[in-house]
Amino acid sequence: MEESVFSVLQRGFTIPIRDPLWGHIYLTPGLASLTESAPFFRLGRILQLGPASYIYPGATHTRASHSLGVYYLARRLLISLCEKGASWTSPQGALSFLCAALLHDLGHFPYTHSLKELALEDHESLSAGIINSEPVKSLVGKAGADPEITAAIINKTSDTANNELRFYRRLLSGVLDPDKLDYLNRDARYCGVPYGAQDVDFIYSQLFPQKERGIEINSRGIPSVESILFSKYLMYRTVYWHRQVRSATAMIKKALISALEQGIIAAEELYNLDDQSLFALMAEKQKNLPALSLAERVREGRFYVESACFSLDSEKSYDNIEKRRTRENALAEEISRITGTIIDGESIIIDIPEPVSFETELFVRDENCLFGESSSVFRKGSVETFIHALRKVRIFSAQPLDIPKSILHNLKNWL
Repeated sequence: MEESVFSVLQRGFTIPIRDPLWGHIYLTPGLASLTESAPFFRLGRILQLGPASYIYPGATHTRASHSLGVYYLARRLLISLCEKGASWTSPQGALSFLCAALLHDLGHFPYTHSLKELALEDHESLSAGIINSEPVKSLVGKAGADPEITAAIINKTSDTANNELRFYRRLLSGVLDPDKLDYLNRDARYCGVPYGAQDVDFIYSQLFPQKERGIEINSRGIPSVESILFSKYLMYRTVYWHRQVRSATAMIKKALISALEQGIIAAEELYNLDDQSLFALMAEKQKNLPALSLAERVREGRFYVESACFSLDSEKSYDNIEKRRTRENALAEEISRITGTIIDGESIIIDIPEPVSFETELFVRDENCLFGESSSVFRKGSVETFIHALRKVRIFSAQPLDIPKSILHNLKNWL
């Protein structure tokens, strides 16, 4: 352990921010300046869980509070790993890692993941671009970090990668990363559900640094990983992919796909928005595209209703949005033909959640194997069962529909 690295993680953290989840979060003056920048302030205008607040009224926490929590846990993690022998870290690298944790969501889109499947630049790349631009670039430098390293820790497509950088990337993204530990705990707290709480103190006591893998655990830590995997499953099932959350998300997505395809909204107009400015943009453009009125329905809580729900083969790929939209029109025509009730494609949404991963690539030291091959009950087959149980295809409609089983059977074949 380099004393200079350990001391840089302890010295000068004199500015407290009171967080309802973690208590006082201490920053250096340089890090505090980053939280006062316009790009970070934007995160305070983006709800962490978007439309989930309609179902769980307490879920009004923001991307900014989550980012502070990730930073807090990242600092604790790195201190613990340095105490246990992570001697390959450098003072500037450590501060760059803290900045990356604090700023990892700078490029995040508004309204949770409604924009995730659209033909847009991914938010990690956008975050890196903001970090390498003013005013954030200079503020990161004044905080003692390197803007390029900070951006490269977040944006894994960057060619800039040495051993230390790869180590930080693995810390920020993995089975026991600070991002996941914060959002599971924070989201559960604000939604008022008991599923997400994790014992961070014990988890960190069972983590050990490894230059190539990032972190390793002993078998005593296996139950902590199992808790995270099961908590993530329950949070997706009850909160993140609640049917009304899926409906609101799908409605926004459907409206924006139409707007992008018809050139009513340009992709560049969707960057750097917050929740309110996204809805303002859609309201402004609505006169040119009536489909954008879906946004107003969402704001008023008039969600499309679930008319059908079923599972599909988890090994197939269902991420072709264009094909899905074609099927929505075909489904509307088929329902109209069989029932005699005229239904248009704009009144139908086929919602298929994006792929979700349950990371298990964590090495168990005393069992000399990866977590998925360890004494844990969460083997590869178990994780695949989780994913299959979660990824439900839902048919949402403007009005309740009694969709004949024959149509649903054909729809499965179409998809």
